[in-house]
Amino acid sequence: MTLEVRNAAFGYGKTPILKEVNLSVADNSVVTILGPNGVGKTTLLKCIMGFLKWHSGETLLDGKPVCGYSGKEFWKKISYVPQVKKSVFSYRVLDTVVMGLNTNQNFFAIPKQEDYEKAIKVINTVGAAKLADKYCDELSGGELQMVMIARALVSEPELLILDEPESNLDMKNQLCVLNMIEHISRDLQTSCLINTHFPNHALRISNQTLLLGYGDEKLFGNTPDLVTESNIRHFFSVYSKIVEFKVEEQYFRTIFPYKIDQGK
Repeated sequence: MTLEVRNAAFGYGKTPILKEVNLSVADNSVVTILGPNGVGKTTLLKCIMGFLKWHSGETLLDGKPVCGYSGKEFWKKISYVPQVKKSVFSYRVLDTVVMGLNTNQNFFAIPKQEDYEKAIKVINTVGAAKLADKYCDELSGGELQMVMIARALVSEPELLILDEPESNLDMKNQLCVLNMIEHISRDLQTSCLINTHFPNHALRISNQTLLLGYGDEKLFGNTPDLVTESNIRHFFSVYSKIVEFKVEEQYFRTIFPYKIDQGK
């Protein structure tokens, strides 16, 4: 599965938000859309999925314009995890995950035993087995995030799109989400497209990155080439150092921000 955005632009009224955006997501890859708050990251995802219509340009899925797909065809290939903080719905976790199968069947269809078995398998995959019989409005933010990822995965998509999945979570739950994204790409062979404003997270999990900045600034390429000290200063107005270290025979790179660039 490949997804491509070509020369795309969008704005609200006469106010341009995105101009000449180009990016691609290849098979089994992780691509991050990285940038500070307010540069149009969520808007970009909505345009890619067709929730908002491009003013110019297009999104292609396997070489075919997204507008040429029926809703059922499109959502069979793609699943979406929006930003979540707290559920206001009192649905059982198992039932919530089963709802993710509605893209493959009639919305009013009664779930079958095999649907519940599939949902339980996915819940186990994301490490949320103990939550299956709890209700979503009782969950913490981290627990709910894992449930929503399970709900998106149960339909076995080729591409998973996540809007800031690690925001509003504590350190442990952020790591849980990042580990799960790596597992989804590596072991489930599902591509991931992720919005984030954490350069460290992009550096850790993504193959390629689209850097978005204010004033229509953008760069797209391999993550190690783009997530650099100079680009972090330019796009985030922060001085930083990228440090490499080894733990348990594994090498890591992390970004240490140490000073705000007062000139911006």
